[in-house]
Amino acid sequence: MTRLAVIGGGAWGTALACVARRAENETILWARDSTVVAAINKERMNRRYLDGVSLPVGIDATTDLKMATSNADIVLLVVPAQFVRDIASSMSPHLRPGIPVAICAKGVENNSGALMTEVLAETIPDAAIGVLSGPTFAQEVARGLPTAVTLAASNLATCEQLAAAIGVPQFRPYLSDDPIGAEIGGAVKNVLAIACGIVAGRQMGDNARAALITRGLAEIVRLGLAKGARAETLMGLSGLGDLTLTCNAMQSRNFSLGAALGEGRSLPEILAERRAVTEGVYSAGSVVALAKQLDVEMPICEAVDRIVNKGDDIDEVITDLLSRPFAHEHRRTD
Repeated sequence: MTRLAVIGGGAWGTALACVARRAENETILWARDSTVVAAINKERMNRRYLDGVSLPVGIDATTDLKMATSNADIVLLVVPAQFVRDIASSMSPHLRPGIPVAICAKGVENNSGALMTEVLAETIPDAAIGVLSGPTFAQEVARGLPTAVTLAASNLATCEQLAAAIGVPQFRPYLSDDPIGAEIGGAVKNVLAIACGIVAGRQMGDNARAALITRGLAEIVRLGLAKGARAETLMGLSGLGDLTLTCNAMQSRNFSLGAALGEGRSLPEILAERRAVTEGVYSAGSVVALAKQLDVEMPICEAVDRIVNKGDDIDEVITDLLSRPFAHEHRRTD
């Protein structure tokens, strides 16, 4: 039996612990919040982040990071993107060399502009680093509803090891050797989902949302190619699949936040009501900064950054976006 450690006790971490346990792994879940740990161990519930879902028997929760990681065969790192560096640095001394560590957070690190795999390469240099990404709502995964994801790593043997550990009929991993593409899709779609939510909140229509999704995908592809990803990865589960899901459902924290902004509510007011992190708010600035560093044009992401980080008026930002010069839909690369 594989000993699998899930690091992060939010909704997604808890859902992945359910997957790991259904795949018959010895499953330990680390959470910072002792009340979350107590509820999981005593009631088989994570009422704070995943209320209403009964967790499988055999998930052991702990607040002790060393206990969770020191004997692990595989680690799924599921803390929010801006906390990955600190948590990875803390658990690094306890991991055996070569252990597969799959990053399950979606974001770009503030200030550094680093992808999460780049953060892990610095903090856990001996790990076999992978990426788990795709169109996934935690509630549905935790309940065992059919889901497909991308498992990406530079070494396909790492993907195969991860897939063997967590793949079950209701949770289907597809393998890829393009971790950069898997990461770019997951990080940027959170920012674009805020834009689509604003369109919904402003009641601008389905045509506008479809246009945003399509032109947003073009932004994902441009950034991905500049960073070294492959276009076909960005057309797959971790790119187009994740973008489609997140930009069309109020289950998405990013979409629902954008909808609330579009209805006229303030960002501090919205965030104050939330327990879970809304990644797109924190990644908007870092995605735009990375794009500028790579000389990539990303007007939709820039518009979201203006709204959530610079406090610009939504109507003014929308007017500026709609007033851009007409251009070819597909840019020639020759």
